Amino acid sequence: MRAMTYDRYGDDDELRMTDRPIPKVGPGEVRIRVTRASVNPVDWKVMSGGLDALMDATFPVIPGWDVAGVVDAVGPDTPEFTEGDRVAAYARKQIVSAGTFAEYVSVMADDVAAVPDGVSDDIAAAVPLTGLTALRVLETLAVTKGDALLVHAASGGVGYLASQLAVAAGAKVVGTASPANHDKLSAIGVTPVAYGEGLRERLRDVAPDGFDAVADLVGGVLDISLDVLREGGRLASIADPTVEEHGGRWVWVRPDGERLAQLLDEVAAGRLEVEIDRSFALEDITKAFAASRSGSATGKIVITVAD
Repeated sequence: MRAMTYDRYGDDDELRMTDRPIPKVGPGEVRIRVTRASVNPVDWKVMSGGLDALMDATFPVIPGWDVAGVVDAVGPDTPEFTEGDRVAAYARKQIVSAGTFAEYVSVMADDVAAVPDGVSDDIAAAVPLTGLTALRVLETLAVTKGDALLVHAASGGVGYLASQLAVAAGAKVVGTASPANHDKLSAIGVTPVAYGEGLRERLRDVAPDGFDAVADLVGGVLDISLDVLREGGRLASIADPTVEEHGGRWVWVRPDGERLAQLLDEVAAGRLEVEIDRSFALEDITKAFAASRSGSATGKIVITVAD
């Protein structure tokens, strides 16, 4: 099968299109014929060696953790799926090796969700990591109706979904974003605030009594978050582990097919909007990574593997 791989940690120059064996499908697994994958910043951070202290890697590595496609084969004792089912998954594994930027990937069935009718492969591939991260952050913060919630980077991939889910739960959401994205946030019921110099003061203006919870999705905002958090408030970050020194939680998303299915159902029902910025062919992963690093994307970057 065709797959983008790298043989050692490094920059984008290490990526090559290679021919790799089609993965086996073990007990409790499904093998997915990949139609779409999507890019997350963690993909190029892993490639740089930035997560080597946390995760082992077996080279050559096929990067990519998000996938949508069609079940190609099922392993023993996997009654949940049959060949031909449209599915999606957050396909992170304990060892970095066999990712989703390839024509096939095998995934534990518990991590896989059926894709509802009306949800495109592009959208299905864009949801897993960002959607599950958003859901886990909100569950960690125990966001409920009436809470005043601050979302740092609310127009980003995780932030945009977390903001929508929090508004649907009845929270009063304030989100930091560049002015260019303020209208987008206002449209989903979020009060936008420009980040940058003077942010602390602007947040106090819109929430003079402080926030019940703060979701840090960007890093570098700990002091401000603590300053605007009410006494006894909850703090979680996906980018700054030092929040744990202040009673907060450093959140890492887990693969979860059941919760992914719930998110895809919300998308199918029109209650959760997912933005696609642009798509690239499998052989153009380096261009996709460059677009991700630039920070200019206004939605998810999708990789087209097959139709």
